[in-house]
Amino acid sequence: MSASTTTTSSATTPTTLHDPPVPARAKLAAAWTSMMFFYVYVDHLHLYKPGAVADILDGIVFTFDISQTFAVTSLTLVGIPSVMVLLSMALPARANRALNLVVASLYVPVTLFNLSGGEWLWFYGLGVTVETAILVFILRSAWTWPRIAA
Repeated sequence: MSASTTTTSSATTPTTLHDPPVPARAKLAAAWTSMMFFYVYVDHLHLYKPGAVADILDGIVFTFDISQTFAVTSLTLVGIPSVMVLLSMALPARANRALNLVVASLYVPVTLFNLSGGEWLWFYGLGVTVETAILVFILRSAWTWPRIAA
């Protein structure tokens, strides 16, 4: 063949992006990372709500007195999603699936509690909607964990 009749396949053949399946562990770790960041940012941006800083300086958050118990509870609520990132990558599949189903299920009511204040409904509503969507993704990903024949 002469050089004038040779064509390259890249010029005439359309290509498709390679899109390998994402492992269940990686999906769960990424989802918990998103959950953790969003959860923390909702708490952080709450500080911009008028009166929030004054209440904190007075020793109150929402209706709770700021105490060591409050601080430990808050740290636990933020820390669990952080630890779930690690556990989603490290635990064996059966324990991983079960733990993700339990923890995500328990976080749904924790997330819905943010609507109890009744103020700034757009802000908290968006936070609850996004957090709940992430939790539903976690529950679905754990529930549909791929199986192989034993």
